[in-house]
Amino acid sequence: MRPTFIVIVLLGLAAILAGGIYALDRSRRPAEIRASLSVAEAVNPGGAGFKSVTEPRKFVFPDDHGPHPDYALEWWYFTGNLDSPDGKHFGYELTFFRIGLTSDDSERRSSWAARQMYTAHFALTDVEDDRFYFFERYSRDALDLAGAVGSPFRVWLEDWSVRSTTGSTLPIRLSAAEDDIRIELLLNSEKGIVLNGDGGFSRKGKNPGEASYYYSMTRLPTEGTVTLNGKSHTVSGLSWLDREWSSSQLSDDHVGWDWFSMQLSDGRDIMYGVLRPRGREGSAFHLGTVVGPDGTYRSLAEGEVSVEALDHWESPRGGTYPSRWRFQIPSEGLVLEVTPYIQDQELDAVVRYWEGAVRIDGTAAGQPVSGKGYVELTGYAD
Repeated sequence: MRPTFIVIVLLGLAAILAGGIYALDRSRRPAEIRASLSVAEAVNPGGAGFKSVTEPRKFVFPDDHGPHPDYALEWWYFTGNLDSPDGKHFGYELTFFRIGLTSDDSERRSSWAARQMYTAHFALTDVEDDRFYFFERYSRDALDLAGAVGSPFRVWLEDWSVRSTTGSTLPIRLSAAEDDIRIELLLNSEKGIVLNGDGGFSRKGKNPGEASYYYSMTRLPTEGTVTLNGKSHTVSGLSWLDREWSSSQLSDDHVGWDWFSMQLSDGRDIMYGVLRPRGREGSAFHLGTVVGPDGTYRSLAEGEVSVEALDHWESPRGGTYPSRWRFQIPSEGLVLEVTPYIQDQELDAVVRYWEGAVRIDGTAAGQPVSGKGYVELTGYAD
């Protein structure tokens, strides 16, 4: 459910401010347009000619790893927890977002012309030093500055990239560098593709079109290097991929969402999201998937999950976020406590949101269980 592509909706506005889509170049955190949209406005950009997600479809791979320009919004979302032999723990996020500027697929009159805008986020959590680093880029799909293809799989924005290293999709190599921070990671898969919701048709509200096509790869063994302050660390751990595309997501009834991805020591993976109601009289909307150690999975029914915020964190930039949770799925025998590795993992993007690495402790059918994951929180700092 991971639409933190909020920033990409502002790219069209940024283009206008810069004198048109042909003139827009990469920039970082443009203060003149930051926070000009709420979360709900951002994930419902509209636009004539783009398709709506209204019913299930058949997924076709590797094609569906690539772009879907018939839809207005799309993202490739990688997060993970990594450990080094010298005792350091890192969380990372590398995400690429696409927004359609036009549904017109006629031949371009100029190589400078753009039909798509791309943005990317690169974040690194350094647990030992209690530091969080975040970078943001924008570009257009002209002159090979940014783009995506399904076969061979590749998504890029300048020199930040995700790409297949062989003729098949896996393994996948992630590369990103900014200032003196760099990741070079190789991802394989321990389980298959998970189609969330109704065979990948993921509802986000009760009205037609309030939905996305949504699949995940929930357990990707990862190895590589993290370079920080001039020192390289050999790392290994687990990553998670989320893929979604749509043209509209949130209804007017919801203000934001809390999203959890969890990889447990007993081999289970859990995705769970709740869209929060705008007012006290509104109703939350829930969705989730539990993936077994063998890769089989099922959807979580509404009411099957209980989440209670145990603590809060006040951002120095404004806004208050929940920051520790009791997470229970009685049908799975799970009672978990989810805790951020560090408090301040807020991305000060065009629209601010919190997304960070978390550790997990608890019990599964009364036996100890642990894990790691990521949590995303939006709509708390609008």
